[in-house]
Amino acid sequence: MVAPTVSTPDAVVIGMGPAGEEVAGRLADAGWDVVGIDERLVGGECPYWGCIPSKIMVRAGNLVTDAHRVPGSAGISRVQSDWRPVVRHVRAATDDWDDKVAVDRFTTRGGRFLRGTARLTGPNEVCVSGPDDGGTETLLRPRRALVLAVGARPSVPPVPGLAGTPYWTNHDLVEAAELPESLLVLGGGAIALELGQAVQRFGCQVTVLEAQSRLLPQEEPEAADLLMRVLTTEGIEIHTGIEAVSVSRQGGRFTVVCRRGERLSAERLLVATGRRVDLERLGASALGVPADARGLPVDERLRVLGAPGVWAVGDVTGKGAFTHMAMYQADVAVRGILGQGGRPAEYHAVPRVTFTDPEIGAVGLTEAQARTRGLAVRTAVADLAASGRGLVHGAGNDGFIKLVAADQVLVGATAAGPTGGEILGLLTLAVQARVPLAELRATNWAYPTFHRVVGDALNAL
Repeated sequence: MVAPTVSTPDAVVIGMGPAGEEVAGRLADAGWDVVGIDERLVGGECPYWGCIPSKIMVRAGNLVTDAHRVPGSAGISRVQSDWRPVVRHVRAATDDWDDKVAVDRFTTRGGRFLRGTARLTGPNEVCVSGPDDGGTETLLRPRRALVLAVGARPSVPPVPGLAGTPYWTNHDLVEAAELPESLLVLGGGAIALELGQAVQRFGCQVTVLEAQSRLLPQEEPEAADLLMRVLTTEGIEIHTGIEAVSVSRQGGRFTVVCRRGERLSAERLLVATGRRVDLERLGASALGVPADARGLPVDERLRVLGAPGVWAVGDVTGKGAFTHMAMYQADVAVRGILGQGGRPAEYHAVPRVTFTDPEIGAVGLTEAQARTRGLAVRTAVADLAASGRGLVHGAGNDGFIKLVAADQVLVGATAAGPTGGEILGLLTLAVQARVPLAELRATNWAYPTFHRVVGDALNAL
């Protein structure tokens, strides 16, 4: 056994996804000796399988559907969809899943990068095992800061038979050079619906199975109703409140048997049932954190509670598995590590977007969450399709604005429609800044726009 190499840099960052890379790069810019570690690609999930490539697929599917919407609105169209340009676009955007550019981006700022698996072996000690399995280990003992940004992995449900099959995660679908003729999707959340709708529009027959009673169970029920109507109209088969009890594969096809007796079959099976943080793999017990915890406990400066000199950012904190959340937390952590002060982290106005067609943008609390907190809630819903811009837009104008108010401010909002994620910007600002409802009602909304419907909803309050 080769004795481990021991190093004492200023800072160690475990996980070089969006948050980790931001923290490591900025600390290196400040002149610190920084070591960044990742066993996977520098840049993380977002640029290689998440935000960017999946939205390329979504955009391509939207273009196909927009072409189908030409008849009756602008003339005659013939549409022949082709997955090959999408594959080329995805591979160009991801550099064919090569992170050399990202690694160089970090090292040219003065950082050092280690490819390997990192595990905490003490409150301020990290053991890194190289990817070659040759017994090479490095012990890192950071002198000033340890930052944990390990992200999350796909969560696979313990359905009997599933583990022994070649099921897909989002990685496999994003990397697919060809689409299957049919696809079963376990899960009815954002990833499941975005990818499912995208490939359905390229001719893949999609069936969605969601264990809870509705799609997007963390969002407003109006959003679930809207997507159920739109997606089923497009030909996606959707089953909610359904429990898979076994999975098998025979003759090149997957079969899912459900508790109510349904037997659903397809060429491929996509597991999109959420993501989880693997604290046991990280060795979080060295910090006194139980291995089965949902995330690392942090304060408003992203310091891990009970672990001096340790910070955590991104998915591992359990505050929301979003790239923008990771980057937001990274900024707070860097300012704290460098002693620059500034505002601490706040989570009352977390924005999120499901990039289906229609898009579902949401911020803050849902109506149910607000009522659970005991707030005196008022709500209003306004129809996007009935607006002036909805009339102009025509086909594909489905959507709504829902506002959740309490104590004369917005505490939550949902913008669903062709530009739901973009309308969300003004609603996020309103919730974040706690803008009084009277001030929002006095706003002069441009006409004819989709965002003017926010004014209609405010009037309805």
